[in-house]
Amino acid sequence: MSDTYTPPKIWTWDKESGGNWAKINRPIAGPTHERELPVGKHPLQLYSLATPNGVKVTVMLEELLEKGHSGAEYDAWLIRIGEGDQFSSGFVDINPNSKIPAMVDRSGEQPIRVFESGSILFYLAEKFGEFLPTEPALRAETMNWLMWQMGSAPFLGGGFGHFYAYAPEKYEYPINRYAMEVKRQLDVLDRQLAQREYIAGDDYTIADMAIAPWYGLLQAGDGYEAGEFLQVHTYKHVERWRKAVFARPAYQRGRMVNRTSGEPATQLHERHDASDFELKTADKLGV
Repeated sequence: MSDTYTPPKIWTWDKESGGNWAKINRPIAGPTHERELPVGKHPLQLYSLATPNGVKVTVMLEELLEKGHSGAEYDAWLIRIGEGDQFSSGFVDINPNSKIPAMVDRSGEQPIRVFESGSILFYLAEKFGEFLPTEPALRAETMNWLMWQMGSAPFLGGGFGHFYAYAPEKYEYPINRYAMEVKRQLDVLDRQLAQREYIAGDDYTIADMAIAPWYGLLQAGDGYEAGEFLQVHTYKHVERWRKAVFARPAYQRGRMVNRTSGEPATQLHERHDASDFELKTADKLGV
């Protein structure tokens, strides 16, 4: 690094810092404006955007519907985080942390709020009895990898992704530091997948749904355009697994929901019925 930074004795908030996300980054919680969230006709109301964390949940819901669980019907409402929708009073009521995705289950007598993507996956797996093994060892292994993803992804997104793609200035030290960690994580996955078809064993689980939108997209070259930089093609077992997961029809549908970037045919800004996919064929996703 050409310049060094000496931290002041007391940190103060510089509203102009933060790169591409400066307008929404702030050191305080709570709503910035009053607005109620819309509520649709289905038992599950999802408020999200097709970031990797958002895709986890829409994939899970589409997988449940594919298995015939009509109770998993959902409305997916678009939350434009770049415009600060996550700071509305309605959104903060269901997720005080103001991060997508957030969900409300209205199938019972009282609405149940569920936030944090891993928590939503676990909640839905328990509710419908799918994609989470009941045998203790396999269940523990699935939860191990779900928690691994929740703990590891911030190094990929907030660490490597921020300094490589979004930071207003690029410096060698943070990029190298986080590139090393991302490659270590890819090696962890590659070694695991050398022994098993899916992350936790022979069956597709919520662990795969959690990990694929992050590391699969990076592997597919649809992450931070950093595939060559990180040499992701050398992780052969991750690539084999990524192709298998991305080929699933439910994954392809889930990846489209609340998506606002890429080819128009790959975007379904909001999903309120299965028929919404009819004009958005999955074979146009290029996976």
